[in-house]
Order: sequence, then C-alpha cells, then structure tokens
Amino acid sequence: MERALELAALGIEADPNPRVGCVLLDPDGLLVAEGWHQGAGTPHAEAMALAIAGERARGCTAVVTLEPCNHTGRTGPCAKALVDAGVARVVFAQSDPNPMAAGGAATLRAAGIQTEPGLMADRVEALNATWNHVLRTGRPWVTWKFAGTLDGRSAAADGSSQWITGAAMRRVMNERRARCGAVVVGTGTVKADDPRLTVRDEQDEPVQRQPLRVVVGDSPVPAAARVRGRDGLYRQLPGGDATAALEALACEGIHHVWLEGGPTLAAAWWRAGVIDEVIACLAPALLGAGTAAVADLGITTIADISRLQLIDVERHGDDVALILNRPTPNCKEK
Repeated sequence: MERALELAALGIEADPNPRVGCVLLDPDGLLVAEGWHQGAGTPHAEAMALAIAGERARGCTAVVTLEPCNHTGRTGPCAKALVDAGVARVVFAQSDPNPMAAGGAATLRAAGIQTEPGLMADRVEALNATWNHVLRTGRPWVTWKFAGTLDGRSAAADGSSQWITGAAMRRVMNERRARCGAVVVGTGTVKADDPRLTVRDEQDEPVQRQPLRVVVGDSPVPAAARVRGRDGLYRQLPGGDATAALEALACEGIHHVWLEGGPTLAAAWWRAGVIDEVIACLAPALLGAGTAAVADLGITTIADISRLQLIDVERHGDDVALILNRPTPNCKEK
C-alpha cells in the first residue's frame, strides 16, 4: 500500500477525479505490475496495471488506494475488469464515497474475490482530501489566500499592491495555485488590478495545465480584461450566494477553489461560512494606511472575534506564510 500511495501521488491533484494507485502482486508477493490514474479520460489505476500484467494478473492480489469503481463513465468499471482478469484478492484503503462509483467491493465479493478494506485509509483520505470534501459536502474546499503587511494592509492608499511579498513567496503560492481547480476573485479586483489569474513558470510563461479563472459578482467584466483570456477557461458567476457559486463549480469537477479576494468577496464568503483554509502571506513591512485584507465581518466586540486554528508556519525569503483552518465545520454533510 505504501507503493500504491506513491503511485497515486503521481496523479494530477487538480483533476476532477481522485488520485489512485494500484499494485499487482503474484501469489508469492512479487511485483507483477503497477499503475496510477493520470487524469480524466485516461485508464484508471487498476486498468493500467492490468494492461501491463496481461495474463499474469490471474491469481494476483491487487492493492489499490481506493475501492475499485463500479461505474461506467469515460472508462469501464474497474471492479469488472479485475473480475475478468481473474484476480484472486483485492486490498483497498478507502471505500469510494461517490455514490455513482461505489459498490465495487460488493461486485468483487459476488464474483468470489476476497476483499480487504481499510488498510491505511487515513493516509489515502488525506491524499484526496479536497475530492473527499466535495463529495461529502456538495461544494469544493476553499482556500483563501492573501498577501498583507504587518498592519493588515493588502494595498496602499493609492490602490497599488504589487508587490507586497517577495519573489520566493510568490513562487511558492504560484505552485499552490496550480494545484487548485479554480482561482476566484471578485469584480472589484478585476477592475482594480486587471489580473491574469494564470499559473506561470519562472520565465513568466503560462504552464500547460491552467485552473479555471472565475470572477464572482454582478458587475460586468470589461471585454478587454486579461482574466477573460482566449482558452475557454473563464467563468463569471453571480454574486450574493456563495454556496450556489461553489456548487456550480463542483458541477464542473472543481474540488479545490483558490480564493484571492478582494476584501469584499473574502468577507462575504467568510460570513457565509464557506472558507475552510486561510493562507496569510505576511511581509515584514508597514503601510499605515490603505486597503485591509478583508472587509467588514460584522464583528463589533472582541467577544465575537473569529479565531482560527494554526496548522503551520512557513518562511519563504523574508516573508512568512501562516496556514490556518477554520476550527469548526462550515456546512452539513449531504
């Protein structure tokens, strides 16, 4: 299972599908074949391993990070493929939370194949944490990232904001943005900063795989705005209902949203209870005046202060990133 986890981690984190790894072992415990899911529309991990193994798969044990699927989509059901290949035993970590794909273990058992669930389930759930979240809640995991000075300013009094943090911090945050399915800002940020919202390499060129670029708000986005692009990865969603916006993104296969604000949208989503994680990138600098990182949260007394759970502290160059979670559940499981 350790090796299956390593294989699963080779998958694309932002893909609509979970990252899955599979190892086939012969009756003596020797490696026969291995596979991992390489992205939507490609063979699943089990199918890849079975294709490599061929006839050698008969009598093998399949060790898989996720319960083999029982669903026909762009590819066929892995449970049936394992039955047809003559596999004798299937060990898997996490049961599939997707009701459309679940039931693979029952199909295997009905065919006389021994199944053993639950091995290292916690680690596999952590590997696909955001995918699990969207299936259990109906909306993507939301990370709100902002850059600020020590006195809490995200822009100067004249509106300028590039750059508060240094190159090292921006490079790390760019890498994290690349692992998300969508980058979200409000219409005010588009009009003030005209951002591209793309993921770019060290030569400032766009990388091949890009997140969806989403603008939330009812104001029209200028036709010449850079966020629109020409690659079909631009969306504008109505403001006012954060949950509806997120559910719309979930329908597009998005399970991790990277919220970059501005302060009005960040405040609205915080008050709606849909922000799960905060990454505060703090520069050792002062502005004294300017725009705050977040707008009014409706808090008027210290007794109502919103306290977060500190998960980690990172230093990148001269800047510090605080990784924080909201300490209480944000929505009911469906």
